[in-house]
Amino acid sequence: MIRWILITVLTIGLIGVGVWGYQEHREKNAVLIQAENTYQRSFHELSYHMDLLNDKIGTALAMNSRDTLSPQLVEIWRITSDALSNVGQLPLSLLPFNKTEEFLSNIGDFTYKTAVRDLGEEPLSDKETKTLESLYKQSGDLTKELRQVQHVVLDNNLRWMDVQLALASDEAQSDNTIIDGLKTVEKKVEGFPESNVNATSSEEHNFKFLSGDKISQKDALKQSKDLFNVNNADKLTITKSGKGADVPLYSVSYKDGDKNGYLDLAQKGGKPISLIVDRPVSEKQISLHEGLNKAEKYLQTYDFENMKIFQSSQFDNIGVYSFLYNDDGVRIYSDSIEVKVGLDKGDVLGFTARNYYMNHADRDIPEPKISKKEAKKKVNPEVKINEEHLAVIDNDIGEEVLTYEFLGVLGNDTYRIFVNAMNGTEEKVEKLGGTELKFAGNF
Repeated sequence: MIRWILITVLTIGLIGVGVWGYQEHREKNAVLIQAENTYQRSFHELSYHMDLLNDKIGTALAMNSRDTLSPQLVEIWRITSDALSNVGQLPLSLLPFNKTEEFLSNIGDFTYKTAVRDLGEEPLSDKETKTLESLYKQSGDLTKELRQVQHVVLDNNLRWMDVQLALASDEAQSDNTIIDGLKTVEKKVEGFPESNVNATSSEEHNFKFLSGDKISQKDALKQSKDLFNVNNADKLTITKSGKGADVPLYSVSYKDGDKNGYLDLAQKGGKPISLIVDRPVSEKQISLHEGLNKAEKYLQTYDFENMKIFQSSQFDNIGVYSFLYNDDGVRIYSDSIEVKVGLDKGDVLGFTARNYYMNHADRDIPEPKISKKEAKKKVNPEVKINEEHLAVIDNDIGEEVLTYEFLGVLGNDTYRIFVNAMNGTEEKVEKLGGTELKFAGNF
């Protein structure tokens, strides 16, 4: 009797295991089929989008009207975004395909930056036209390579899951037709000239405002002691930046008990670029406004002139102060400096002047072509304006433009609105958040 009970239990167990195994097998196959379908769809859509992209670029070359050219460039930008999305869904994590992605991304950047400007005022230059011609040819070459891979995939009924397995395994991958085809595509893109899509890119300033003689490592340590407010140089560690750095730096670190810090100091002129001090911050002893006085004094100590407070905020008993360079009453947004002050002791816990040194220069700021009153008419009449300034900002294509800046309230939200002072275009609208945020004159 017991034997039959055991046999029955074992039989039921085996049947259960079999059913479970079958169910697992079905579910695994369903996942594999779904993944295969996703890969197939993404690849064929990529091939379609590359074909469409080539046609759209060719059509843009034949256009002469800015009214039709701008929408066409926007459409090209949209298609490159779709193509990049397709690439991102392929099983290429272990196969370098970055050159193709970079090529598509650069096309998108070029067409977007060109489309958002006024092509009536600033039509395509000869250089930009040649860029489009190059992109047309290159996208055509890339389309042919993708079509070839697509033809092989369809002709031989190849599966993308085999690509995934081949990429994940340590076995030689030279026999996988799809991988070979994609490597050919990538190699084709590597042969494209890199300068083709840089026609509208803005010039990098590369810290050109840094001045003075190159300081020695000994001088850097001495200056670091002052910046960290320490007496013992033995607690400081200093290294030089490596080749390829955007600016030659001395990087200095400091540790003493529960206090540590990090400093980047320009080798040229010994200018502080950034400073971070980490220590426990106790209860607040000074006001946010008193902290501002400390931050302003700090900037004066290191010869930062005409820096005006832009906004301040408080986080965990630390005051954060943003300053903008003031050029005869015009706020220059790119020339910014940020200072953090501990509101318990009033010492500087953070500082960064990277944007200032990268962008600061002598500017020839033009006179506005429209009045402040005319600019106000461009702002939503429902916005209650509280502050008005002249400001230089970077527009969507990285060019500096003179604007009227309006700070206003709509409902329960605060907005900063920039209107081009030359043509009345609404350049930018920013929604400001955080009740702890305060602005110049409102302490």
